[in-house]
Amino acid sequence: MIPYLIATLSVVVIFTLAGLALNLQWGMGGLVNFGLFGFYMLGAYICGLLVVRWGLNPLVAMTLAILTTAAISALVSLISIRLSEDYLAIVTLGFAECIRLFISYEDWLTFGTLGVSGITRPFAGLVSAQWSDLAFIILAISALCVVYVVLSLVSASPFGRLMRATRDDPDIVGSLGRSVLTIRLRSFALGGAILGLAGSLHAFYYGYIDPTQFTPIITAYAFMAVVVGGRGSNPGVLLAAFVLVFVLEGSRFLVDYVPGLDGATLASLRLIAVGTALVVLLIIKPAGFGRERPTVRAGSDLKN
Repeated sequence: MIPYLIATLSVVVIFTLAGLALNLQWGMGGLVNFGLFGFYMLGAYICGLLVVRWGLNPLVAMTLAILTTAAISALVSLISIRLSEDYLAIVTLGFAECIRLFISYEDWLTFGTLGVSGITRPFAGLVSAQWSDLAFIILAISALCVVYVVLSLVSASPFGRLMRATRDDPDIVGSLGRSVLTIRLRSFALGGAILGLAGSLHAFYYGYIDPTQFTPIITAYAFMAVVVGGRGSNPGVLLAAFVLVFVLEGSRFLVDYVPGLDGATLASLRLIAVGTALVVLLIIKPAGFGRERPTVRAGSDLKN
């Protein structure tokens, strides 16, 4: 049971990072990213290929994956950020699909549909195989804690207040001499960096990645966490992501304990239960359970 809990917790932490990234981009910045799974996939493949093809140290590969994903996110935002919310969502979704197709068919670089295997975890040479999962979950939780602290500081900073002001009324922000484009670009790049981290941890956890692992359900999980937790609320998203993904992933073991229940039926029941819970939640708490920190100094931040 303990190995199963560690495995479930690893998945929960990884998807929680994706939820926090979306909360930064969409919750605080107002930038809809339907292609979140594509940036997540990009981080995983950059990290995995750097380790397998070029033999880089896993931590160095993860760092480069984070930086590269952030840079590509900034580039995507730069060419599409002037679009309205609906069109930006379509552009990000199209970008994610382009990434998936490129990885699937350019096997000279990505191994194509065969996937990338033999991805070494950080500290693999320092711990035995039986402690590998425990070492990984410690690394993943540490990364989540660092990201959460950074996002909390960003949320309380003048830049965080500028992000929320830009989300609510970009015309006012622009009229006061602030560059809306720069604010949105930085928001998207920072969210991309977190997605690069989440993708890297995904690659390390499974040790093998292929295009079929990266589907829009990753984006759906992230959006569910933000909606349930409360748009713009980091504590709410953190709690909601843990509860949602832990229920979705942790309930798989019910097949072993409930007679006559097979995997396909359980998967359907889980989705029905989550969908029903979301509908009830949106009726009772339309803004989610979390509460965004009030922007008490937005005026002074815009003028300075």
